[in-house]
Amino acid sequence: MKEAINYKKISQNRVECRACCHFCKISENKAGICGVRINRQGKLFSLTWGKIIGGNIDPIEKKPLFHFLPGTKSFSFGSLGCNFRCGNCQNFDISQMYGFKGRTEKYKSLYWGEEVTPKKLVELALSYNCESISYTYNEPTVNVEMALETMIEAKKRGLKNVWVSNGYFSDETFNAVSRYLDAANIDLKSFSDKFYRENCGARLEPVLDNLKKVVKERIWLEVTTLLIPGFTDDDENLHKIAHFIRWELGNFVPWHLSAFSASISWKMKDVPDTRPERVIHAVEIGRRRGLKYVYPGNIPTNSEENTLCPKCGSLVVKRSGFSAERLDKSGKCPDCSFKIPGVWK
Repeated sequence: MKEAINYKKISQNRVECRACCHFCKISENKAGICGVRINRQGKLFSLTWGKIIGGNIDPIEKKPLFHFLPGTKSFSFGSLGCNFRCGNCQNFDISQMYGFKGRTEKYKSLYWGEEVTPKKLVELALSYNCESISYTYNEPTVNVEMALETMIEAKKRGLKNVWVSNGYFSDETFNAVSRYLDAANIDLKSFSDKFYRENCGARLEPVLDNLKKVVKERIWLEVTTLLIPGFTDDDENLHKIAHFIRWELGNFVPWHLSAFSASISWKMKDVPDTRPERVIHAVEIGRRRGLKYVYPGNIPTNSEENTLCPKCGSLVVKRSGFSAERLDKSGKCPDCSFKIPGVWK
């Protein structure tokens, strides 16, 4: 365990966690909503510091990030716990901890993962010739102490840092990590606060606020929306999200629209899979709303995944699955030299 960085005491043996926008008030020997931040004798500790559940070498396109070092590899790792409880979660076995989340009597019998130091993670990333480290698989906010120390070490060694997040981090957490954060893919799951409350156990407004903060700090941002039939795929919802991205974030921010798959979800086994044509329809909505870069995901490979120059229409990055062939000239269109937004070097 390691003492948490973002919390405050509110009574002798009660603390308020300040890692995310739940601001859990936690009594002694209890954990917050995420299940991995526990109060011990009036101090808040992270149970997952120095431990990871999985580590992989991924193409950066898998995050998904299409305008951030295309074609490079990212060392990806995650741990246990999440501050959301999304019924559609595909990593529920680690995010929800097999139903043990929040039940402190089970902590001793729960497998917490492989022990590793931040320096070791950075060494692994370098040994596999990765250009970045991605904090993913579960929500990095709930393991901010481990993430932050790794990010600091990564920066020292010339690696970029990427967060794949639900966007529910607190100001304290964002202020701690923002100077070391190079890129983020943040889910904007819906533009409905009701959906966030009922499906995720959270609220919409903090996510919208944090998306704007990321752009303001000039951290490269890409947004993902999972199209869940009957929940998030209706035209009204998509128009609202596209409008928000266009006018609050910028028409240069890439929007990824991904198909839902019931077979890998946590609690939505009876919901039908998203039809590919519905994904393409959503992509068209984004483009009609004025977004320059809208991409489909989780459907059979097609040319809609390619990055085209918005000025002359020339092919800039050709994609097939998670592979990318760069045709750009240091981030510029190969034909008209228009500068494509993103991080290219």
